[in-house]
Amino acid sequence: MASTLLSKSLLVNRFAHSFSAPSGKPQIFASFFNKKLFHSQVNSASVAHNPTRRLCSFMASSVAGARAQFSTKSLSMDDPVVSPDWLHSNLKQPDLKVLDASWYMPDEQRNPIQEYQVAHVPGALFFDIDGVSDRTSKLPHMLPSEEAFAAVVSALGIQNEDGVVVYDGKGLFSAARVWWMFRVFGHDRIWVLDGGLPKWRTLGYDVESSASGDAILKATAASEAIERIYQGQAVGPITFQTKFQPHLVWDIEKVQENITGRTHQHVDARSKARFDGAVPEPRKGIRSGHVPGSKCIPFAQMLDSSQSLLPADQLKKRFEQEGISLENPVVTSCGTGVTACILALGLHRLGKHDVPVYDGSWTEWGAHSDTPVDTAS
Repeated sequence: MASTLLSKSLLVNRFAHSFSAPSGKPQIFASFFNKKLFHSQVNSASVAHNPTRRLCSFMASSVAGARAQFSTKSLSMDDPVVSPDWLHSNLKQPDLKVLDASWYMPDEQRNPIQEYQVAHVPGALFFDIDGVSDRTSKLPHMLPSEEAFAAVVSALGIQNEDGVVVYDGKGLFSAARVWWMFRVFGHDRIWVLDGGLPKWRTLGYDVESSASGDAILKATAASEAIERIYQGQAVGPITFQTKFQPHLVWDIEKVQENITGRTHQHVDARSKARFDGAVPEPRKGIRSGHVPGSKCIPFAQMLDSSQSLLPADQLKKRFEQEGISLENPVVTSCGTGVTACILALGLHRLGKHDVPVYDGSWTEWGAHSDTPVDTAS
């Protein structure tokens, strides 16, 4: 049965290609029903010989016991992140689902599925940003249809009453995109793990190696669901109900209107060099520069050295330094609609919960020959 599922599933094929055994069969079969917990050798040694970290682990375990009856329904949605300590204390809550949404730029040469297989937060499911996208668009990982998103999330076993925590392998990067996606489709009970998997491991918390049988089956079902939706075929029962929030996503027409209307302050999350047009874009055929009237706040300025979201006072200072008024509407963009969501995350912490993201971002804008482009020169 596993072979049949893998042959039908794009996502699971990607899992299989990431792990090939000497016999030529993917190692994923060996771990299909063999889930184990482990520390990496580095982290195990650190915990064993670091009294401070042993104390932190003991305190976290004590907190976990004290919060045994906690429900995510009581968690505030005003702050968009939760700490590793909080997640560790509440990981076994029945109404909490955890997603690994790791995604990397092509030039980073990192494989998110392979890294998920090696180490992920216990019980986390993999969320494929490239796979859960609009199959009718040539642009990368564009927002899928409402029907497609509902089918995928239902297949992953997530229900409307669940709280969702999403993280990634860089600290705070692509997880913000999935946080935004859920909110676009009406699910506000979602938070980003502050500092992501790196901070989780630095604190000495357990990680899980290999995907469980349940995780594989859900990944398969999710991948098959979105394929069937875009092929016009019926899918299984939809248990996650969406409610599209159009004010949270902008298209190219909205951005064009905003150049003259100036209803929103446009903030670009790309590097200053890309914004200024001083360096070529990483994708071929894309002009360099920025949308006229927009301002640049590189997404890294939202984060501290541990890749955690800055405190509110420091975030406010970052925006004010670039002349962004927090009293007026803001729209964000970036290269492909990923890091723009980090700006939206930071603004959410500052109380701005209605920040739209330009989904196509610079990859769409810079590819058009008739869209205006400004540069620093």
